[in-house]
Amino acid sequence: MNIMVVRNDKLGDFITALPTLYVLKHHNPQNRIIALVAPLNRKLAEACDFIDEVIVDSGEDILELAFKIKQARIDASITLFSNTRVALAQWIARIPLRIAPSTKIAQIFYNRRITQRRSEVKMAEFEYNLQLARALFPDISLEFPKPLLPFKDADEVYRAFCTEYEISKGVVAFHPGFGGSSDANWTLNEYIELVRLAEADERLDVVMTFGPDEEKLYEEAKTLLGESRVVLYRSVGSVVDFAKLLSRFKLFISTSTGTYHLASAVGCETFTFFADTLFASSARWKSIGEKQRHYMIPLNPEGRAVMFEKVKQELKNRLLELV
Repeated sequence: MNIMVVRNDKLGDFITALPTLYVLKHHNPQNRIIALVAPLNRKLAEACDFIDEVIVDSGEDILELAFKIKQARIDASITLFSNTRVALAQWIARIPLRIAPSTKIAQIFYNRRITQRRSEVKMAEFEYNLQLARALFPDISLEFPKPLLPFKDADEVYRAFCTEYEISKGVVAFHPGFGGSSDANWTLNEYIELVRLAEADERLDVVMTFGPDEEKLYEEAKTLLGESRVVLYRSVGSVVDFAKLLSRFKLFISTSTGTYHLASAVGCETFTFFADTLFASSARWKSIGEKQRHYMIPLNPEGRAVMFEKVKQELKNRLLELV
């Protein structure tokens, strides 16, 4: 059976789809699993051994997208997050069974609509995604391994990184950027204060990571740090390259954004800041990794100063447990 799973939005959103892709493949290894993804996520999708084919949604018009989909000879599709363009393209492509949540006007183009009411946050995003797999296979197991994304050559990539940056101890990494995808984050100055806490422990190496489009943030951090043993690392390779590094870090500190989800998927422990709202909460966006390895902190804007002192103390405690 050729099954297409649609999650063509941001990095973190796509990672919440990975458990669904995994269980569909392992329910019956004969299933051919096709992922429809955004260009950003193409290489990560191609690196997953439970995804057989990747269709990239490059933003082309509906007919062009429908043609791409039709070429894959899909028997059933599961659209985890829909919009009218994607829904109509699948209808034009004449996919026999089209499954999606029954939300928005786009639902009229699907022939199996599932009521979920995700705004109520009765479960996490990845759990809602998994539930849609049951609309296709009622007896499917929703269990998946943690970490979900092992990389055979991660040690080699990490050794090269350590050699280049003269790293010899366990790495604690801070990622101050968020690409506009988070509702709660600290300022760069506040991140620098947290970084100084980790830098003070000589038993750890400290890295600040930046995305390829965060050059300005990188330069600002460099200026604020001045003379420091902290490594500033700009990730200019693919998401997969960065994932391999993350899989060997001891701890990854960031707001709730795509890199947090990536870290959890590869088994890195996380220390993550969430908005104090239901929509952007840890209840909705908790990671797909082991619960005990992911520390989640809601940020209350009204008590920011008090909360920051709490965060500093919690981070000190966590650092002590690492070494």
